[in-house]
Amino acid sequence: MFGINGPEFLILLIIGVIVIGPSRLPEYTRKLANLVKELRRMASGAREQIKEEVGIDIDEVDWKKYDPRQYDPRRIIKEALLDDDTKPVSAGAPVAAVAVETVPKAPKRVIERLPVGDKAPFDSEAT
Repeated sequence: MFGINGPEFLILLIIGVIVIGPSRLPEYTRKLANLVKELRRMASGAREQIKEEVGIDIDEVDWKKYDPRQYDPRRIIKEALLDDDTKPVSAGAPVAAVAVETVPKAPKRVIERLPVGDKAPFDSEAT
């Protein structure tokens, strides 16, 4: 808790008792107990409010499913690329490689060149 281990907590507790003094110590312990009770009541109230509004119990939620560390894009892409889904529909169905051959090829692009010495046409509306 707050990076404080057991012996450090005891030292802080002893210093607190010395600073507060024995006369005011019961008053402050009651205040601390009331604070802890109030925090517990607020936490249980929030839990009940979530249960009423959402309709689920917090203890039943699988928090591992919502862990953002599991959504590593590199892992997701690797799994997608290694996933082998290329099973034929039936025994006589053609494989995917045959389907690629039937795709029509795009026509070759023809580049028209201007005769030597001619200037390129200028379009005043284009700029």
